[in-house]
Amino acid sequence: MPPIVSNQDLAEGVTRVARKRRVGIELGLGGIVLLAMLVALRLLTNGEDVGASPRMALLAVGTYLGMAVLLWRTLMRRPQRQSGLGAANRVTLARGVLVALMAGTLADPALLAAHGEWLFALALVALSLDGVDGWVARRTASTSALGARFDMELDAFFILVLCLALLLLDRVGPWVLAIGTMRYAFVAASCRWPWLADDLPESFRRKAVCVWQVAALMLALLPATPDNLASWLAATALAGLTLSFGVDVRWLYRHR
Repeated sequence: MPPIVSNQDLAEGVTRVARKRRVGIELGLGGIVLLAMLVALRLLTNGEDVGASPRMALLAVGTYLGMAVLLWRTLMRRPQRQSGLGAANRVTLARGVLVALMAGTLADPALLAAHGEWLFALALVALSLDGVDGWVARRTASTSALGARFDMELDAFFILVLCLALLLLDRVGPWVLAIGTMRYAFVAASCRWPWLADDLPESFRRKAVCVWQVAALMLALLPATPDNLASWLAATALAGLTLSFGVDVRWLYRHR
């Protein structure tokens, strides 16, 4: 005798299918926007000695696909109040498209050197959107642990991309990678010491340090910024980040 399926189980199954379809469409639209931006960049640099290349497109698309797959898998494992990504996560996804495009430029250092102002403009828009997703989440009552984690991890990757760009442009020495990899080193350390993965209290200091990191690295990327000043800006970002991580580790250790 076949198992009896209740109306509630049937409704939940239909809801899950509808949510998967909705999330898939939204992630697909993000990919289409990225492709459109890549085509536009290719047309804008057509005929120049240094232009957008297939390598850049492959890296940008690969970065976005990796982000989309991770987001999809996480969303499917957690119950959601909304049928799709939600308003705030859509804003974060839009920022993710910009960061993926910026990551793609790392495949062509010559393009970075020739069009540093474009990279700065993309980073500025991405930084501006960083505060919008939180505002939208509060206005739409759609705040969630997933949204906060998505935003935080995208911030970390954004900073890593900026550090790699500075290194490829030879504006700052290899030590700048300490800024971009510190978050990942912290996560790796939490596998050895689980108390490092405990929740931290809200902190304005942490948010301010994050904003300054991005702002300092962006200013260092500007072609008009002298190399000495670029190094000084990056050094202040590293010092602030190190101090902030030190404060957080001390708090976690005392409350373990």
